[in-house]
Amino acid sequence: MLTDIEIAQATTPKHITEIAEKAGVPESYLELYGSNKAKVDYNLLVDQPHEPGKLILVTAINPTPAGEGKTTTTVGLADALSLLGKNVVVALREPSLGPVFGVKGGAAGGGYAQVIPMEDINLHFTGDFHAIGAANNLLAAMLDNHIQQGNELGIDVRKITWKRVVDMNDRQLRNVVDGLGGKAHGMPREDGFDITVASEIMAIFCLATSISDLKERLARIVVGYTRDDQPVTAGDLNAQGAMAALLKDALKPNLVQTLEGTPAFVHGGPFANIAHGCNSIMATRMAMSLGDYCVTEAGFGADLGAEKFLDIKCRLAGLNPDAVVVVATVRALKNHGGVAKADLNEENLEALDAGLPNLLQHVENITQVYKLPCVVAINRFPTDTEAELELVEKRCRELGVNVALSEVWAKGGEGGVALAEEVVRLCEQPNNFTLAYTDDMSLAEKIEAIAQKIYHADGVDFEPKAAAEIAKLEKLGFGHMPVCMAKTQYSFSDDAKLLGAPRNFRIVVRNVKVSAGAGFVVALTGDIMTMPGLPKVPAAERIDVDETGKISGLF
Repeated sequence: MLTDIEIAQATTPKHITEIAEKAGVPESYLELYGSNKAKVDYNLLVDQPHEPGKLILVTAINPTPAGEGKTTTTVGLADALSLLGKNVVVALREPSLGPVFGVKGGAAGGGYAQVIPMEDINLHFTGDFHAIGAANNLLAAMLDNHIQQGNELGIDVRKITWKRVVDMNDRQLRNVVDGLGGKAHGMPREDGFDITVASEIMAIFCLATSISDLKERLARIVVGYTRDDQPVTAGDLNAQGAMAALLKDALKPNLVQTLEGTPAFVHGGPFANIAHGCNSIMATRMAMSLGDYCVTEAGFGADLGAEKFLDIKCRLAGLNPDAVVVVATVRALKNHGGVAKADLNEENLEALDAGLPNLLQHVENITQVYKLPCVVAINRFPTDTEAELELVEKRCRELGVNVALSEVWAKGGEGGVALAEEVVRLCEQPNNFTLAYTDDMSLAEKIEAIAQKIYHADGVDFEPKAAAEIAKLEKLGFGHMPVCMAKTQYSFSDDAKLLGAPRNFRIVVRNVKVSAGAGFVVALTGDIMTMPGLPKVPAAERIDVDETGKISGLF
């Protein structure tokens, strides 16, 4: 059996100018990065506005080691819609180097439902993440330099909130002491690094709608507080212009293609467990403008990615989804039902029934909380039995939701035609899209709404530090913002070990912080970290390149 990278390398891609022509991108707006990837000038949205196409969100159950195949389903669904004669464009996130070299490996789809060139997409691509990291670290350097040069703003070095970033899983950098070596080398202080995808710059990058909007958002970033607890911003340091200059080319969406030649924008990549987990608004709007259907995804399970896509991205961008796909596998549901990974190939209806509440709760959240039409896509594995598939279909039908088998990993677009037909049907239905909370609620009420409506928790406990910070942020005028929950992706709860659809638990918020430029407040729960570490055997150990430049090991 061929690996994902071998399948991708065996495919002869079309020249990117051909893909651009298919998507309706005039050559004058195209900036080539070789023959198989390009950037598209964002001025296209202003110069040639179009009626937006249908917006389809692909999300999933809580992830397990058994895998769900959300990106694979997203790509395969787009190819299937294309086979049905629909004008479709994909919008995906860029993978972070952290997971690529860490646990997950590559993240460009799988099997015969991939975006290519998968090696480039998984590695440096067009350099967007490097630009984001440089902009983040420029602000950090200007902040420390301001303190070194006399600290005219009166910044309290104990209240600096801005960290440097690197796009790598490196636990050694979580907590550091810097500025050592004497007076000429800076002010000694406790510091730390985040992974680039957790940077507020990444969130701003993905929520900005223009260069001017980008600069305004960058200027609003809160980097710390003065001795009398007043916020200090990037604008106070006059950093926003230089930061925007570093980001001006990165802000242009990246155009690539699927294995079957469907146009795809891959742009931006915030994590969904510690950030808002969606590709850029710029890319989504461009895909909706060029296609009659835009297929996009949100990270991790629907309790994180979809919730943030709907409550943050759609709220801030004024988007209204037309249909939602919830991806699940029989294997993953059995894992939620208590079966060990080694035993997932055996039929186990009892465990499947025990794990199904995880899927059903995600579906019910989409249809009852957000009032959106939904279909369940079962990413089929050869070990799935007919009895298992029938049980999933029966339980979903009880909620009034159809199930479609997806075999896109093995068959490409052809394996997703039934799913595509159901998605087209759903897109024609009117919906009453509703958010989980309103802007005028307090920050605590917004957090409680998410915990109770989406996670089905009994309530929220705020640690004293979090309660004090909420009171401070509301006093400073940030209370109107939406909330971005930082929570484990493995469970509806803040405990990664509580699988399925747990009940009788409470969410503990240990701290909150404002991302004023992005326009949301982050609530940190459990032991979630903004700098992951590598596993005992990192994926990097399998990755190699031969003397011809051919890469192997990226799945």
